[in-house]
Formats: sequence, structure tokens, C-alpha cells
Amino acid sequence: MTTLAAYFPITDPTLIFFVVLMIILFAPIVMGKLRIPHIIGMVLAGVIIGQYGLNILERDNSFELFGRVGLYYIMFLAGLEMDMEGVKRNSRRFLVFGLLTCFVPLVLTYVMAIYLLHYSPTASFLLGCIMASNTLIAYPIIGRYGLQRHPSVTLSVGSSMISLFIALVMIAALAQTAASVPPSPYADTSCQPSPAVPDHPLSPWLFWPLFLLKLAAYIAAMLWLIPHLTRYFLRRYSDAVMQFIFVLSVMFLNAALTDFIGLEGIFGAFFSGLILNRYIPHVSALMNRIEFIGNALFIPYFLIGVGMLINVRALAEGPYVLWVVLLIAFFGTFGKAVAAYLSSLLFRLPKADGHMMFGLTSAHAAGAIAMIMVGMRMEVAPGQYLVNDNMLNGVVMMILVTCIISTFMTRHAAQQIVLSHRAHKSHEPHKSHEPHEPHERILICVKYPEIAPQLLTQAIFVRNERYPQDLMALNVVYDDEKANINREEGLRLLEQLQQQAAAAEIKLQTQVRLATNIANGIKHAFRETGCTEVIMGMHVHTNENAKFWGDFIQSLYNGLNRQIMLSRFVQPLNTLRRIRVAVPSRAEYEPGFHRWLERLSRLAGELDCRIQFHGRDESLTLIAEYINNNHPSVRAEYTPMAHWNELPQLAAHIADDHLFVVVTARKGTISYKNALERLPDELQHHFSGKNLMIIFPDQYGDQKEDRMSFTEAQHHEESSIYDWLLKLLHKSQTSH
Repeated sequence: MTTLAAYFPITDPTLIFFVVLMIILFAPIVMGKLRIPHIIGMVLAGVIIGQYGLNILERDNSFELFGRVGLYYIMFLAGLEMDMEGVKRNSRRFLVFGLLTCFVPLVLTYVMAIYLLHYSPTASFLLGCIMASNTLIAYPIIGRYGLQRHPSVTLSVGSSMISLFIALVMIAALAQTAASVPPSPYADTSCQPSPAVPDHPLSPWLFWPLFLLKLAAYIAAMLWLIPHLTRYFLRRYSDAVMQFIFVLSVMFLNAALTDFIGLEGIFGAFFSGLILNRYIPHVSALMNRIEFIGNALFIPYFLIGVGMLINVRALAEGPYVLWVVLLIAFFGTFGKAVAAYLSSLLFRLPKADGHMMFGLTSAHAAGAIAMIMVGMRMEVAPGQYLVNDNMLNGVVMMILVTCIISTFMTRHAAQQIVLSHRAHKSHEPHKSHEPHEPHERILICVKYPEIAPQLLTQAIFVRNERYPQDLMALNVVYDDEKANINREEGLRLLEQLQQQAAAAEIKLQTQVRLATNIANGIKHAFRETGCTEVIMGMHVHTNENAKFWGDFIQSLYNGLNRQIMLSRFVQPLNTLRRIRVAVPSRAEYEPGFHRWLERLSRLAGELDCRIQFHGRDESLTLIAEYINNNHPSVRAEYTPMAHWNELPQLAAHIADDHLFVVVTARKGTISYKNALERLPDELQHHFSGKNLMIIFPDQYGDQKEDRMSFTEAQHHEESSIYDWLLKLLHKSQTSH
């Protein structure tokens, strides 16, 4: 054993990384067999391999770097996945729960430290601030259950940031009361850098105005700079690696700036997630890359590093250390429990939501270590620091206890919420206004490489996440002498789309089809694959005299009675700020009314942008009822439009980062009107260069090819001699 111990701790960087990867690989497997949350496995593995365990690894700079990135990642993902609309609606709840979860454990811990541990008021206040804050150590569990936007989760994350912010401000003020001293011998055990104690402490009268000024300047600058910079970057660069690096740069920039103004970097990471929330849709490939890298490497590295800090041997030093650990862990956890369950009672939330709020807010990790480092640098007497060894060991052991409690409680609450939600859905009566769609499958018709990725992104945003195989990409090429060349180009294009879909963990089926008529090829593929709707790009004109609809779109929407969405995007979807929808009168009577409304609601929800409907009052009333019942988080606005002739007037209000949607109709349908004849000219004249979407809703009836007879012709001309005369008359009137 002595000979074997000579090889430890491992110092070779390659072997260190290998051991960490083996822990990341096998800890979930072993913990899964034991039915213990994986997070606990990572922390316990850190305890075993650390210097206080088997001393296999030394906590070197790699754990400092990756651990800090992992902590930032947890906070960044928490901000990135928050339901911002829910935050705005429940801002009072956030404030109430944030104040309770901060000051209840602070007061309880302060009183306990004064009367039971006999600490000084300053040390007791420091310990109270540590227990007032918390780390979202169990947040990765939420992602596995898909509850990132559940009200109790959003409430817990937001209130955690409020309590953390208050605690960090109080710690920063406490640090101003002490002059700098030589670094503590424990300085290398911090999971992240501790706030520096100033060489010349400021008086409270000068500290608070200066601190508030720096904080206000930082928030105002970031709220203005990051959205402008993000929109500029995402519009011009679509490379996946560049977008990922840009997001990480924004996160670390905010972390560094908050360190500079006197707060911890974790607050800046969370704040940057809030700002970037609407620019990174939840189902996008970029979001999937961010979550994958964090959950696969950085967050496990952080958890293992936390475990390596924990000195289990300290419990054997005597009963007093155990007494300190029990008191700190009990009163801090009890205070968090009181705040969580009291808030759930005040807000009339289910019991499972109270469990979730307690589970997420009860853990302490690197934030506690960073705060206690402040006390270890504060000299209260010559050679005597505010934090002694017993207090340090008590806080570090408290981290292990609270992490275990938090992970078990969060997983238990997540399971209860999911089961209760499923039970509620199974017993919920079917709403008459909600369309029953047992099956959805979107056919994406692609031809041009420059617009195909945007069409796939649109399909991902509007699809139903319950159907994993609902996307079908189709490329139809003419069966002529260039068929083989065009087919090879189509295969390459579809392969690129498959890679894009795979990055978002979405399965995309593809097909290249030869046809002598493009419209017929699309219609035949539509029926053969069992699709329910079509998404395609608008025709790319090669000459000025080309028709607005192109060569085959008219034939397609005349011969296909299912929903068709024609799209033209001049900038990335995730940079859009508003969707404006022009709804024709009597659109609510069409059979496809709920389908296009559902798709636009999903799109607005994923983009987290406002959607504004223009139409008759009777149509807007039904639209508002549907959105309030099925998509209450969507920010919808309703503007009356008395007549379809007002359509050109909307052009003045369509900005470059808006999407203009026109719900049109086929001839012979109930919402069709003669004014739609002028739609191509109006769109070309007034909405040129704008993001545009044209929707042909579902119609009743089977395919016309299936019921062709002598009395029912298969083909209907789009324009008749009467339409030509009306158009000629309209031009003559406008010219005069």
C-alpha cells in the first residue's frame, strides 16, 4: 500500500482528465442502480478521490477553472430557461418568496450562532448571510423532467437570485469593514475566487452610493448593449461554433463585470441568461449545444470539485464539530423550509410545488465557500481571523448535507408534479374550443440552400413536441436531362438539414423525388407520407416579370386542401421581435382556423416575442379566447381592422425585425374576398424586403384528383376573364 500510495495524488494532466471522465461516466450508472440522484454521486465521488478521502486527485487549477465554468453554467441555464412572461405576471410572488427565503434562515441562523455557538455578532451575521443564499445544485434534475418553465421552478429560481443578490450585497458591505490581510492558508480551497477585501475600506456613507451607481450603470449598459450585439451577430453569422462561442463570451463578460462591481460572477452569469433568454429558443440547436456541453463536462466538474472540498475526517475530531455541523445544517435548512412552505400556503400552491420550492432553495455549495472566504480574510485581532477551523469545517460539511437534502427533495417533487399533471390531463374534459389533432406531420419543401435552414427552423418551432417523427423534408426535381445533377444537389441539401435537425435532437426524414410536374410531385409525396401540412419558401424570382406565386404554387394550393405556409425570411427567426397577423373576415368559420392559430401561437411562444392580430372584432374575440385557454403565456395583442383594404396601411408599422403574416383563402371558400386578388401586387409594392409568411388554411373536401368527373373538372383557372376586367378597371381608377 505504501508503494501504491507513492503514485498518488495523480499529477499527470491526461490521467487527471481520464479519472474525471470515468467518474462522469460511471457515477450516473452506479447511482442509478442505487436509486440515488446522480448529482449526489458526483459530490460523493469528489469526497472519495479528494485529499480528504483516498487522495487520488489533487484539487488543481483544472478544478478551479472548470468548476467555476460549471457554476456559471448552472446559473446561466437557470436564467436562459426561465419563463420571462411568468416572471412578469408573478413579480410580487418573486419578491415575497425571495425576501422570505433570504431573511428567515438569516435570522434563525444568526440567533442560533449567538446563543448556541456563542459566536460574535459579526461572525454570526456572516454565517446568516451564507445560509440566506443558496446554490441551484439540483437544477439539472429539473431538465430531466422537462419542468424548466413550471411555475414553482421559475419562482424558486427567481427568488434564489433575489436572496443571493441580497446576501452578496451584505457580504460586500461586511468586507468594507476590514482591511486587507495576507492570503489565508485556506485560500486555495475555494470553488471560485472570493471577493477581494479593499486595501482602503470605504465608509458606509460612501460605499452604498458608489456601489448602487456601479450596479445601475452595469445593468443599464448590459440591457442596452447585449440585445443590440446579439441581434447583429446572429443576423450575420450562422456558424454553430461561432454562435456558441459568442454566447459563452457574453456569459463570462457579465461574470467579470459583476466581480468588478463587488458582486460574485454567478449573479452576472444568471443576468446574462435572462438577457439572452428570448434570443435562444428552447428547442433550437444552439440551446441543445449549450445544455449538452454544460451537462456533459462543466457541471459535473463543478460537482466533483465541491465534493473534494468536503473533509469528512473533521467529524472525528470531536463532538463539538459534529454539534456545529448539525446546528448550521438544521437551522439553515429549517429556515429555507419555513420560507418555502409558508410561501406555497400564501400563494395557494399544491403541496408538490412547496416541496419543489424547498428542494431547489435548500442547497448550499460554492457560493457558501466564496462567502466564508471573506470571513477568513477578515482579521478581528492580531493573528486571529473571523472564521476559525470549526466554523469552516461546519460550513463545508453543511454543504454535503444540504446537497443531499436538496437533490432528494427536488427529485421527489419533480416526480409528484409530473404524475399529478398526467393524472389531471387524463381526467380533464375535452375543451370544445381546442382542436383535436391526433396526428401532425409537417412536409418541408426545400430547394434553395440559402432559405432551407430557416424553413426547418420554422418547422421545429411550430411542430408538436409530442410527436418525435413529425418532420419530413422533400426536394422535388424535374425529370429532365439534368435530373441526376439536380438530384445530387438535393441529396446534399437534405443531408445538411439532417445535421441541423440532429443538433437539436430532432429526427428528420428526407426524400428526393423526380417529377415532370413539381406541384404534382409535392402532392403525391404529401399523400404517400401521410403529412398534414406544408411549409415551403416563397419563389426566388430570376426575372422581373415572373409571377408572384412562381410557376407551380398556384397549382399546389388549388389542388391541395391542407394548410400551406409560404415563408420568406430576410433575417434569422430568433431575432424577430414581433409577429403581425392580418386575418380576413369570417376566417373563424374555416375548418383550418385552429390549425394556423395553433402554429402561430407556438411560434410566438418559442421566439418569446409579441404577436399582434389585425382583423374584425368577432374574429379577434375567438382568437383571444383560444390563446388565453391554450397559450396563456403568449403575449398577444388585438387591433381591429374594419376592412381588408386597410392592409397596405400596415406596411408603415412593419419593422425589419417584424414578421408579417397574411392569412389568405382559396377561391370559393367562405373567407375569400375579391380584395385578395390584389394581394400579390400589394405584397410586392408595400412589403418588399420584409419578413413575410402567407398561410392557406385547411379546407373541407378530398383531393380534387380523386373525384374528377365530366361535370367536375380537375383544374380550375386561377384567373377568369371577369377577374381580368375587374383588375383593368381597378388600374384605370387608381391611375386617375
